[in-house]
Amino acid sequence: MVKEMQVIGITIDPVTQSPIVILRDKENLNTLPIWIGMLEANAIAAGLEHLKLPRPMTHDLFKNLLDQIGVKLLRVEVTDIRDNTYFAALHMEVGGNSVVIDSRPSDAIAIAIRMEVPIMVRDAVIEKALRVDATSSSGAEKDKWTELLEKMDPEDFSKYKM
Repeated sequence: MVKEMQVIGITIDPVTQSPIVILRDKENLNTLPIWIGMLEANAIAAGLEHLKLPRPMTHDLFKNLLDQIGVKLLRVEVTDIRDNTYFAALHMEVGGNSVVIDSRPSDAIAIAIRMEVPIMVRDAVIEKALRVDATSSSGAEKDKWTELLEKMDPEDFSKYKM
């Protein structure tokens, strides 16, 4: 099974100083933090802010390319987590054929935002992420993350700016 999720914000890990994109399902039952790079965080934030730059950035270029050649992006999907690395896929329709392309989740999310398609996450990814978090965090650190994620509100992110 898969759940549709949306980006509710981008924050910084207080320990590693790495950006984290936070996904949450529409029912507010599941929250999924994905650690990403600074450039990727900026690309996601630019998409969320609908920034129009004088020249297309990579994800804008990708969108423009798909639009021009008639490829339809149906959805993006976070498909797996292995060794603390997340995996994603772009689900497209090309000339009536289904095509699935491997992607980093940060790129998939940045493209999904620009193309206004659903961001889906497999239930197994959410379950694995919870297990990884539970086994890799100390009790105090786990409580800190649980508290942070429970308190998150899109208004806390100052329009997603880094």
